[in-house]
Amino acid sequence: MTLWPRSISLRLAALFALASCVVLGAIGIYLYQSLEREIAARDDAALVGRVDRMRALVDDSGSIAALRSRSQLYGNMLGNRDSVLWMIDAEGRPIIEINPDRLPLPVLAASDAIRVADAEQGQATRLAWVDVAQDGRRFRLVAGKMLAERNQILATYRTTLWIALALGAALSFSLGWLISERSLLPVRRLAGRAAAIDVRSLDSRLSAADTDLRELRGLSGALDQMLARLAGGFAQLSRFSEDLAHEMRTPLSNLMGHTQQTLRKVRSVAEYENLLASNQEEYERLARMIDSMLFLARSEHAGAGVARDTIDLAALAAQLVDYFEGMAEERGIVFAVHASGALQADRALVQRAMANLVANALRHGAPNSCVTIAGGVGALGAEISVHNMGEPIGPQHLPHLFERFYRCDPARGNGADSGGLGLAIVRSIMQLHSGQVEVTSGTDGTRFTLRFGTVHRAAEVGRQA
Repeated sequence: MTLWPRSISLRLAALFALASCVVLGAIGIYLYQSLEREIAARDDAALVGRVDRMRALVDDSGSIAALRSRSQLYGNMLGNRDSVLWMIDAEGRPIIEINPDRLPLPVLAASDAIRVADAEQGQATRLAWVDVAQDGRRFRLVAGKMLAERNQILATYRTTLWIALALGAALSFSLGWLISERSLLPVRRLAGRAAAIDVRSLDSRLSAADTDLRELRGLSGALDQMLARLAGGFAQLSRFSEDLAHEMRTPLSNLMGHTQQTLRKVRSVAEYENLLASNQEEYERLARMIDSMLFLARSEHAGAGVARDTIDLAALAAQLVDYFEGMAEERGIVFAVHASGALQADRALVQRAMANLVANALRHGAPNSCVTIAGGVGALGAEISVHNMGEPIGPQHLPHLFERFYRCDPARGNGADSGGLGLAIVRSIMQLHSGQVEVTSGTDGTRFTLRFGTVHRAAEVGRQA
């Protein structure tokens, strides 16, 4: 639990008040100490002056008795009841004493020069004294000033400073709150405009608003970027929903059409078996599509990870050739393998990505041609590529090949494929491995290349084995 208020305005106001307290407190301490030093210096100068005048009177007087007869002169010279004056003989007895409050005689160290110090006993008193000699006799002249009045003045001044500090803090808090409220008005307006944006107005932008504040320009720019990403994601989600509905409608329409056509009259057992067999193909197609969508959804989850294993590229290519050998023979396609080295990756995911690429190459490759599977480890990492000859892919299609349900020819469909999700799955697998997938296409054929950043050379694989 924090003691800070939940409001930015109140926090800023509190900070203003705190800063004002620090500044005013520092100024108040400086002024108080300056006043205290000034009063003390003035009192010390007055005491020294009195002692000096007393010493002059002693020097000018003919005898101590004459001085004692002029005690009223000393009282008038002191001028107030806070001052005291003593002339003390060598035995410590007062010869002359102006002491309205009956202060005890101070115990002072001998000094031929005028000294100033605080009294060590009794009331708080400032003393100045000096030892003088006349006619072979030594005396001590002591002038004092009780500090009660000075302390009272300083106490009153301290109280005034505290009151001024409290009023200054309160005033700073109020002004800080008003300034903060005023300064945060553009932020509130920006928040209001952001709150007004809904799914139907994702094309709205906050930076277009009339703000001349640099901080808000940065904030509105960041919010606009977020809105652009949200708009892109929403548009992609909308396209995905449309594509998904389109892709699922075809097999469902086939299933419904075949079933309705069959149920119009009584059929033989063989015809029903043919219907079920035909429906089975559509069911499998739907199942593959759902599996692919589930895979893509899971791979895009923030917590998705890969279980890395050492994969021998040559062995991986050989497995793919064995698996797709029958499909290749149907089209007169032969395989060429040029793979070596190894990489650290998720074996099942890499096999799935390569299977999608090889199936794609066999599906779109020219009959009686060659599909080449190549792999190797270079300075920047491992690469695996699948190349096939065939009709080039138009350059306008290349940036979109890895989008979900994207087809270069929308009129073409194939119940054996993954429903337009195969290349999207390949890209998701490479993103899980922090890798890349690239495609080039031209008259020399079409090549898909998977690039992995983490490499393990064959020699290292051999040592691990």
